[in-house]
Amino acid sequence: MIALLLRDLKLAVRAGGGFGLALAFFLIVTVLVPFAVGPDTQRLQPIAAGVLWIGALLACLLSLDRMLALDHEDGTLDLLATAPIPLEGVVLVKACAHWLTTGLPLTLIAAPLGVLLNLAEPGYLWLVVSLACGTPALSMIGAFGAALTVGLKRGGLLLSLLVLPLYVPTLIFGAEVARRGAEGLETQVPLMLLAAITLGVLAAMPFAAAAALRINLR
Repeated sequence: MIALLLRDLKLAVRAGGGFGLALAFFLIVTVLVPFAVGPDTQRLQPIAAGVLWIGALLACLLSLDRMLALDHEDGTLDLLATAPIPLEGVVLVKACAHWLTTGLPLTLIAAPLGVLLNLAEPGYLWLVVSLACGTPALSMIGAFGAALTVGLKRGGLLLSLLVLPLYVPTLIFGAEVARRGAEGLETQVPLMLLAAITLGVLAAMPFAAAAALRINLR
């Protein structure tokens, strides 16, 4: 499984589809919002946390269709299905590689980009904490969506339509943690709910994604 993880990390970095594209998209969204809303800092500050979370969520979507599609095209996925490694473990490794190349960089760059949106000073820490806690759920849900659409031609749009509704709870509580932190309010309740969603997703989604893969590979 470690060898599979290292392989996926190398492929993601070489292809540039996970690391570079997600960061570029996140940067573009953050830069364009002040042009659309206006440069008034009093207008930007209340929406900064939500905009950053939406940008991170959409950036995660960009590379989801590559998570399993490339392995399916070259036959690697068929070999993994017959390997001693359980499919649940394969899906978990794929989600982990996606998070390391997409979710983690987005988490690290979110605080510097918050300056462009005039995020309140107390909100930087909570923004990073909420993204670190919530982005693993985005990657794992994305792996489930990729498993459902693997083998379909032009399945990227369908994948986005399937995954976006499942992203909504993570988005709500993640943005709420960052917003409350920026306003100096109590963040314990939304942070615990966000952590519960992430833990629940990590516990259940590998089995659901593996079942979807077994059906699609028959």
